[in-house]
Amino acid sequence: MTDSPSTNEFVVVPCGPADREAQARLFNATFKKAVDARGLAWRYDENPHGPAISFAQTHAAVGLVSGYACSPRRAVPAGDESHAALVGETGDVMTHPSWRKRGLFSALDRAAMAESRRLGWPVVFGLPNRRSAHIFLELGWQRVGTLRAWTFVLRADAAARTERAKEGRIRGWLTPLAARAGRSARTKLAAGKPLLARPLSAFPRAVESLSRAVEPRFALMVRRDAAYLDWRFLRSPSGLHRSFGLYAQDEFEGYVVVQVPRPGSPIGYLVDVLARDDESVDAAILTGLAALESAGASVVQATAMDGSWWSTRLSGSGFQAPRPENYLTAIVHVHDRGHPLALAALSPKRWYLTDGDRDDETMG
Repeated sequence: MTDSPSTNEFVVVPCGPADREAQARLFNATFKKAVDARGLAWRYDENPHGPAISFAQTHAAVGLVSGYACSPRRAVPAGDESHAALVGETGDVMTHPSWRKRGLFSALDRAAMAESRRLGWPVVFGLPNRRSAHIFLELGWQRVGTLRAWTFVLRADAAARTERAKEGRIRGWLTPLAARAGRSARTKLAAGKPLLARPLSAFPRAVESLSRAVEPRFALMVRRDAAYLDWRFLRSPSGLHRSFGLYAQDEFEGYVVVQVPRPGSPIGYLVDVLARDDESVDAAILTGLAALESAGASVVQATAMDGSWWSTRLSGSGFQAPRPENYLTAIVHVHDRGHPLALAALSPKRWYLTDGDRDDETMG
């Protein structure tokens, strides 16, 4: 890209299925992860909760240089089905490296928020990193919380020490102690409710009833129904997810989803958990850790909102807290201030949010 047209020559255009190839090229020029048109079609067009909003800045001589996507999630406030609604989650905010710092993003954000308002989504949320959060705030978004990646050390090998050293040399040196704490935590988890774990080739229909039973305990929770979970994890393009159902005899008690390590990586991810009660959550975490250990992971990571139920569960299950400065920012853009979901969005400590609720198809 050597041409330098004026930024006022770029136009904001809505994107649809026919644009996925061009969007994939822009994505691959912007991010370290690679994606193809099929991957973007999965993400933007096949979500059972509805298609994504996506816009691009384009120029006749240059093509797409900046893009923005916002995906729907069916959310429920404190189990109140009468106020269940679609909320938006931002993702794939991308600008080609040659065209950054030219103010192109603001027009895309305005277009996406106008469209999400038109569609009746009461609120949109995002989880940007520290480098990009300020851009959203300057455009009127509201900062409501922070979230961090916690780490469980499965074994004190060289790969685990290297990974822990990214949090500081002392943490690298203390890897054997972290592994010992992890073994102790797993022993305590194993002393709880004995549940049978079965690999899932499809999520059972009973998962929606379980989701409805859990939702009243949280101010905001994305509905976990079988169609959504099958799409999100079992049909995801990477093929890295493994899902396990937890059963008391034949009674469905919950599930856990993990992401196995990529080739050459020591990191596995505890991606999503849903279970009937605290003991079943413990059994799900234990199942996930065992699955990742069998898959060759040395460490396991899971992201949680600071002060949330999930951060408490991770802490009590042997996960190590990150350094305070390592965090993502939770932001919201409210369209309907009187809607219960918009009110709930202002208190992310009370959200049900795991890595499975993030826009990213895979972690890391």
